[in-house]
Amino acid sequence: MLNAIGWIATAIFSASYFFRGQAALRGIQAAAACLWDSLRFDDWSVPVVAANVIVAAAALYSLFAASKRQISLDS
Repeated sequence: MLNAIGWIATAIFSASYFFRGQAALRGIQAAAACLWDSLRFDDWSVPVVAANVIVAAAALYSLFAASKRQISLDS
C-alpha cells in the first residue's frame, strides 16, 4: 500500500509539469508533497517530512496569494 501511495504522489507531481496555470501547478505540487509526507510519517524520516511540509506550505501560500491578487485585480 505504501509503495502505491508513493507512486501516486510521484505521478501527481510529474503531472504538474503539464499544467500552464500557476494555480493548478501549485495545487498539484502541494497535493503530491502531502502524499509523500503521509508515507514519511510511517518511518519518521524527519528531513524528508520537513522538506515536504515546506514545499506544501510554499505551494499553498503562493496558490492563495495568487488567487488573492487575482481577486483584487478583478475588483
